[in-house]
Amino acid sequence: MTAILKNLIGGEWVDGAGITRNINPSNTNDVVGEYARADKAQTEKAISAAKAAFPAWARSTPQERYDALNRISIDILSRKEELGKLLAREEGKTLPEGIGEVARAGQIFAFFAGEALRLTGEKGPSVRPGLEVEISREPLGVVGMITPWNFPIAIPAWKIAPALCYGNAVVFKPAELVPGSAHALSEIIARSGIPAGVFNLVVGSGSVVGQTLLEHPDVAAISFTGSVSTGRKIAQACVLSTPMKKFQLEMGGKNPLIVLDDADLKVAVECAVNGAYFSTGQRCTASSRLIVTAGIHDRFVEALTERLKGLSVDDALKAGVHVGPVVDQSQLDQDLRYLKIGKDEGAKLHWGGELLNRETPGYYLQPALFTEASNAMRIAREEIFGPVAAVIRAKNYEEALAIANDTDFGLASGICTTSLKYASHYKRNSEAGMVMVNLPTAGVDYHVPFGGRKGSSYGAREQGSYAREFYTTVKTAYTNPG
Repeated sequence: MTAILKNLIGGEWVDGAGITRNINPSNTNDVVGEYARADKAQTEKAISAAKAAFPAWARSTPQERYDALNRISIDILSRKEELGKLLAREEGKTLPEGIGEVARAGQIFAFFAGEALRLTGEKGPSVRPGLEVEISREPLGVVGMITPWNFPIAIPAWKIAPALCYGNAVVFKPAELVPGSAHALSEIIARSGIPAGVFNLVVGSGSVVGQTLLEHPDVAAISFTGSVSTGRKIAQACVLSTPMKKFQLEMGGKNPLIVLDDADLKVAVECAVNGAYFSTGQRCTASSRLIVTAGIHDRFVEALTERLKGLSVDDALKAGVHVGPVVDQSQLDQDLRYLKIGKDEGAKLHWGGELLNRETPGYYLQPALFTEASNAMRIAREEIFGPVAAVIRAKNYEEALAIANDTDFGLASGICTTSLKYASHYKRNSEAGMVMVNLPTAGVDYHVPFGGRKGSSYGAREQGSYAREFYTTVKTAYTNPG
């Protein structure tokens, strides 16, 4: 084993109060690394370091922030194959998916390097004679970031990059399942020229590190991506804290993909496979509800089943693999519970859902397809977060739209159709934050806003120029020239 990789606090790499072991889900005999686990005292030290570093960074020039973020981008992109392999090894994404995610992280930092130069304000006359009014944006202070395991470098990037761009200091708590990508990203940030303390890494549990971030009065804001239940607790804690914290929540999804009678069958099948099963279905934007109208239903199910039979499920690092393992035993157990729930509710497990044995021990699950499902079933209401999708039959477009919108979530949705009429109507009437036409529900550009409605999201959007709404506060200032 190599040395235990440390946390970054106040510009120094420090030992932790314990150790987190990073296990490869494609080969549970493979320990990717061992990482220092922070305790409450170390988290408080990181917050103090961020608070001390904030004033100077908040007043740094746009050029300084551009230069640092641009260096981070260049470093990430120059190492995308290496970092993509690490990501695939620790999380279970296929190698091409891992490399693609790393490239996206690099592109995000490049975008926000440019945003540092584009931040502007407003100046104008008051309605009162002789007065001038200025409207400007300022950073919040110390921002705590709590990120999930399913996108271990892209999601941290789209939180950290705008926070730094707009002059905030950061305390970053990644998911304990995937500390490798977080540590590699933190090393890159640490040598970018950003002053010590502006960025801090603390690996640890939500009950210790996360709770400390929520309770500490010097943390001005929390950006969280994860489960609905945890998100609700974070919202409550932020509202009750003194002073109250600004918070941003990205939570679950139960995303529909409508397939109409007039759809191109091949396009529809590819959208369903990509959206529902790639990344092992472990995406909040996964299309787990396939709502198919009667005229194309049987042909779609037959074609989708044949496509699923051709998917390779294996070690994420192997060439030609389409679907890697589930991330860990706990997630695999959850997937298996929902397979049983679906069958008990009366849905038909049309194909897949079997545990698979491969050359190395891992959490391999055959992609599962339910048919004869209804939108009232738990498998159609609750987020499974695995390679499981359910086909729901609809009479026509109007019924399909009603089913699609009948959910507590509202992150992403899609429709496959060759009708401009239905495509246009769906874009206007889908109750989701992101809508796709003849495209998988999973997959959003890095320069546009990401987020949803209902139980999926709360607060300002992430990514793109809309990120400034969360990471800055607006100040209105008056001047009397005299």
